[in-house]
Amino acid sequence: MSQAKHEVFDLVLFGATSFVGRLVAEHLAARADAENLNWAIAGRSETKLAGVRAEIGCPDLATIVADAHDDAALLSLCARTRVVISTVGPYALHGEPLVRSCAQTGTDYADLTAEVPWMAQMIERYQVRAAQSGARLVFCCGFDSVPSDLGVAHLQSQARTRFGTPCQRVAMRIQAMRGRVSGGTVATMTNMARQLRDEPGQQQYITDPYSICPADKRPTTKQRPVTRPFWDRDAKAWGAPFVMAAVNEHVVHRTNALAEPSYGTEFSYNEAQLTGRGLKGRAGAYGLAGALGTFMAAVSFQATRNLLERFVLPAPGQGPNATKRANGFFDVRFHGHTPSGDTVRTRVRGDRDPGYGATSRIFGEAGLCLACDNPGAVPGGFWTPASLMAEPLTARLERHAGVTFVADE
Repeated sequence: MSQAKHEVFDLVLFGATSFVGRLVAEHLAARADAENLNWAIAGRSETKLAGVRAEIGCPDLATIVADAHDDAALLSLCARTRVVISTVGPYALHGEPLVRSCAQTGTDYADLTAEVPWMAQMIERYQVRAAQSGARLVFCCGFDSVPSDLGVAHLQSQARTRFGTPCQRVAMRIQAMRGRVSGGTVATMTNMARQLRDEPGQQQYITDPYSICPADKRPTTKQRPVTRPFWDRDAKAWGAPFVMAAVNEHVVHRTNALAEPSYGTEFSYNEAQLTGRGLKGRAGAYGLAGALGTFMAAVSFQATRNLLERFVLPAPGQGPNATKRANGFFDVRFHGHTPSGDTVRTRVRGDRDPGYGATSRIFGEAGLCLACDNPGAVPGGFWTPASLMAEPLTARLERHAGVTFVADE
């Protein structure tokens, strides 16, 4: 380890040598002086960490060598920082030791996971320990699921201001998006498919929309996820299932439950991707739904999954160049209905591709929010982006990450 043993950091980026990790490091390097941030990068290889330092123009940045499965090294790392943010996935394979170390040492934590079964298991195993140590742990701090979680929170704030009550029904719709999912996200999806095949009992975490909610705060309202093409009356367009909807929907429901519940006990929420109007929009919806079904079926079997990973899918550590990242974007719409029938709309837009450019900046700002915007008296435990840091993170994203939140009249 290159830093003095007594030095304590505000933030450590674990997994800095991954493709997304390098982008997060680049963002933090650009923001560190303005935040007066004392930070370090961590990973398995000192040589690769030195390469990251050179790439981001921080030759004197501290580095910490630690393996994701070395408990002693992870405990030492956590003892030297107030916040750890991790890009080391799939988290079901590599994430538990760091979560355990943070929960034990009282170190705040954020990651980019989209693995609902793993999140549920971590909450079950370490919630009590985190509550005792004071560690605040936050999953899903990238494109999955910050725009969804903060978008709903923004819409509900507008509803309370205008009508004095939150919306009972909310729908998120992907209006438009350019970019592709990261190799890390693909690895996560294929690993989840493998787990669900080998451990059928884990399917319950996916099908139960409240599986990561506290056991004593799980609503009984029936949810209606989008599973097939449909005509969206609010958007006046055709829609199809959205590949990351199940993850985002779970996170939004946990946010509601943790706030006891701020969106109401009858709150319902789903997500979908819009494909347009007329015959073209209808054909697009059926085509997208069919492609998604085919992909999920293919990754469920070893032989076809191996072929996809070898010839089609991006591998972890790979990603688009800076021009492609800058040319990407996302445009997400939220439609809400109050119990009395009033409607509220919010738009969330990002000016980079979702899987890399936007995610790296969103994640970097989430880490800075944990490190620099003191959550104060918020107790330890597992939180969501909106339940722990909705207002300060929303402000940060608008100022520094190219993400905007706009209420539609």
